[in-house]
Amino acid sequence: MNEIEMYIGSFTGEVQERLKTVYSIVREKAPGADESMNYGMPAFKTHGRPLVYFAAFTNHIGFYATPSGHAEFAAELSQYKQGKGSVQFPHDQPLPADLIARMVEFRVWENDEKAAAKRKKGK
Repeated sequence: MNEIEMYIGSFTGEVQERLKTVYSIVREKAPGADESMNYGMPAFKTHGRPLVYFAAFTNHIGFYATPSGHAEFAAELSQYKQGKGSVQFPHDQPLPADLIARMVEFRVWENDEKAAAKRKKGK
């Protein structure tokens, strides 16, 4: 069992299921991402750059796709409480799995583009 699975396993019931769903989405949409625990929460990187983070709290799942990831989906995220680069998905509402998947895909694309630009600049 890896650190992220241990973190998820420390929760019970619906919260654990919601965390499992988010973890599955990230793994599916970013299969080559490096996984770790960072700031006490599951963290993912591609090309050495932060991709997304997530964590469980008393009343919500926090999802962190950096400010650019949230700006890209501002209209869809407007119904949720947000901070700079963070959004709260309340436990008493359905988890927006499709939105999370698209956010992860966007962040993968964004990191891929930045890595390609860096390689091009280095030539």
